[in-house]
Amino acid sequence: MIGRRDLLLAGSVGGAAALFAAPDGAVALPDESAGVRRVAGGGRAPAPALDPTAIPKYVTELVIPPAIPQARRPEGHGIGTMDTYVIGVRQFAQQVLPPPLPPTTVWGYGSLDDERTFHYPSFTIEATADRPVRVTWVNDLVDGAGRFRPHLLAVDPTLHWANPPGGRTGRDSRPVFTSTPGVYTGPVPIVTHLHGGHSSAASDGYTEAWYLPRAKDIPSGFATAGSFYDEFRAASAHEHGVEWKPGTATFQYANDQRATTLWFHDHALGMTRLNVYSGLTGFYLLRDGEGDLPEGVLPGPAPAVGDPPGTRYHEIPLAIQDRSFRSDGSLFYPASREFFDGFAGPYLPATDVSPVWNPEFFADTMVVNGRTWPRLTVEPRRYRLRLLNGCNARFLILKIADSPAARPARSALPFWQIGGDGGFLPAPVRLERLLLANAERADVVVDFTGIPEGTELYLVNEGADQPFGRGEPGADFPVADPATTGQVMKFVVGPPESRDRSVPPDRLRLPGRRPLGRAGVTRRLSLSEVTSANPQVPPDSPVHTLLGTLDSAGRPALLGWADPVTENPRLNATEIWELHNFTEDAHPIHIHQVAFEVVDRQPFDGSSVPPESWERGPKDTVIAYPGEVTRVKARFDLPGRFVWHCHLAEHEDNEMMRPFHVGGAGRRWS
Repeated sequence: MIGRRDLLLAGSVGGAAALFAAPDGAVALPDESAGVRRVAGGGRAPAPALDPTAIPKYVTELVIPPAIPQARRPEGHGIGTMDTYVIGVRQFAQQVLPPPLPPTTVWGYGSLDDERTFHYPSFTIEATADRPVRVTWVNDLVDGAGRFRPHLLAVDPTLHWANPPGGRTGRDSRPVFTSTPGVYTGPVPIVTHLHGGHSSAASDGYTEAWYLPRAKDIPSGFATAGSFYDEFRAASAHEHGVEWKPGTATFQYANDQRATTLWFHDHALGMTRLNVYSGLTGFYLLRDGEGDLPEGVLPGPAPAVGDPPGTRYHEIPLAIQDRSFRSDGSLFYPASREFFDGFAGPYLPATDVSPVWNPEFFADTMVVNGRTWPRLTVEPRRYRLRLLNGCNARFLILKIADSPAARPARSALPFWQIGGDGGFLPAPVRLERLLLANAERADVVVDFTGIPEGTELYLVNEGADQPFGRGEPGADFPVADPATTGQVMKFVVGPPESRDRSVPPDRLRLPGRRPLGRAGVTRRLSLSEVTSANPQVPPDSPVHTLLGTLDSAGRPALLGWADPVTENPRLNATEIWELHNFTEDAHPIHIHQVAFEVVDRQPFDGSSVPPESWERGPKDTVIAYPGEVTRVKARFDLPGRFVWHCHLAEHEDNEMMRPFHVGGAGRRWS
């Protein structure tokens, strides 16, 4: 039987020579003489893929995202003890690749008061514990004439997705087609989720609360907002006195949680993988309160609004992502299922295979803070790095090495991990390598003290260019390509420029945290993958991934996004959720609203083991390993409708996401 990784590798080989389906179903054929792909039946297809080995490494400086300024508008700025922002989503060109390679058209967030703030990833929102932040998120994906901008990437309309063409009755559905459709080229829905935020339901960025831009050419009959948009708009007006204008949503974040590294990203139903890949990500750093350390204990400063040019930062967020490019600088993302496993159809409705969706995608170039393989000059002192795995499907295993390509990589400097998703750990943990699943964050201190000026060190990745299971790099799975995806960024030690007054990481005393109490309910939940049973489709070929429950015999009861809610905690209940992984891959599972504790893991046929040392602080995303039960404990103290899902973006976009509802049936304000 062909295995999952065999399919993936078959789809990845010769990416530049892969065949792609045109929107009308025509096949793109190589035209070597012209140097482009021409589409059979007329028209020009996109430029050929850019060879990642041809991209110069470590020639551009790392971008350290500035702090985004608050709104200047009288109705927004400085309302009492609240910070307010008006942040839009726009399309623009950015120099992601090093010059003289072309710029890349991306999407990004920015302040509508200052177009210079638009960047991929976003400038950072700096927040203070217990001081609310109000953000009006604006879908500004329109051109200069006010017409909507279509997606940069191929949108598969056969998934269970936002589906604006379905109108009010057909939105947020899996449409039925009588023939294989082309890609969707209409206005793009967005909705922003603050990942890890203790957010009310109306401000959580619910996946069916999306909205289109306020464009002048929205086609007649299109739904302009998702199924839950009106309900949450009414709730916001009732709770905060805020009216949402068309093409916007105003979310209020109480920040009533511990200081930590949060991030925001798009969460529109069935489109997260594409919208995030296009650039819709950003950091949200929550500081102060009883869960933080006094200023000066940790390395700093971090960027702040109004910093003079040339300010040196010793606290730096690093968003690590993989991307692929075309020779014209544009982003490459597969436009056909054929890229994954070579299956060229028939697709829906003749079989159960969607024509565009890929079960996973592993790009061939590493990007940090919006630049490929950047470099950072550091002083011989301590730095605080806030690391985010922002990849769609790639797990990262990071090391700081003295050679960029030698494998196995020798650790030249340790990471001292002091925090994770939800705040500080009980104590610092020294690690020679750092495992980060998708959406996980690691707050680490790296000490360059005493390293000679001119030393070059490299942040490398020994994760795999394929789905992650677990095990040792190079023994249980092949490491990422040492020439490309195995390299991330470069550190160059420069002269000392400032005095380091921070506390050495092995001497840090981190803020304590009261553990959650006894759980009153244990839920048995399942993670499963469904493969095609159609004889025309290659064996063992995935068609979607599912969450669900377990039946009385311990077998998975498969559930899709549209099935009735089965997870309905009482308000203020503490529960244990058991994640039974019946697939062959590890899945990063994210539960909205809560900061949970990892209780333990237990192989299906073995004994339980405690969480890893770096998982012993509050978390919002956990790795559920194959063939194991992963147990987490959470307290659900905000009422309403939320979601839990796999954070492999391709999985969550095709059914590996479920709603849950806290506290009764909920109230509709509309």
